[in-house]
Amino acid sequence: MQKGRIVIVGTGIMLGAHMTPVAKSHLQAADVVFAAVTDGITEQWLQTMNPDVRSFAPLYELGKSRHQTYQKMIELMLAEVRAGKFVVGAFYGHPGVFAYAPHKVIELARQEGYEAQMLAGISAADCLHADLGIDPGRVGCQYYEASQFMFYQRKIDPSAYLVLWQITLAGDRTIARFDTGEAELELLVELLSPQYPPEHQVVIYEAASMPFEQPRMEWISLGDLPKARLTLKSTLVVPPALPLQKNDLMLARLQALQQS
Repeated sequence: MQKGRIVIVGTGIMLGAHMTPVAKSHLQAADVVFAAVTDGITEQWLQTMNPDVRSFAPLYELGKSRHQTYQKMIELMLAEVRAGKFVVGAFYGHPGVFAYAPHKVIELARQEGYEAQMLAGISAADCLHADLGIDPGRVGCQYYEASQFMFYQRKIDPSAYLVLWQITLAGDRTIARFDTGEAELELLVELLSPQYPPEHQVVIYEAASMPFEQPRMEWISLGDLPKARLTLKSTLVVPPALPLQKNDLMLARLQALQQS
């Protein structure tokens, strides 16, 4: 095993409230910390735990492919690991959810013989289930990234919740913008229309990131989505449009098994 090592941790969603004790201990012990967080306040908070915190924020540019940004993140972290340092990558929310660089850097580090680990963090999904009172075990819950949902043929179950992440980027094929327009959202509404009528009530959800904030839970009609105010934190939650349908054939077969 090589000398350098890397641990990827999640900072959680709410500042100071969602980080696990073990993640904090790694941050304090690291030789260098790379920060992929959403605001300067969180970066300053990380700096109270480690004197060498390096921000990934300058890597993001309008018009620049996010794939290039992610590759640069990986290169910067691996360079320090190869130099024999203990590196921590601190990523917003859960570091393995909607995050390419953390998974890839761990894969590459392990291939080169370095110790690499990811620690779970509290994600926006965890906050969503708590704030909206959705138990995914009750009727089921479908998660999709909004653009991927539009690019590929997916089968929707309208008797379960449908959650579309990164809704403000829905339909973006450039991977270089920070929002999309009404036209793309109109196409999304059209894609959903066979299962959900335009008057179907949906939720624009944004988790609170500061202790003094309240989560955004704005109910609108699906047809009004193209004109809704959306941010990079926005998630679209579509409640079920149909009740659960019993599988009578399977129930009968199960009953026969239990009676035999």
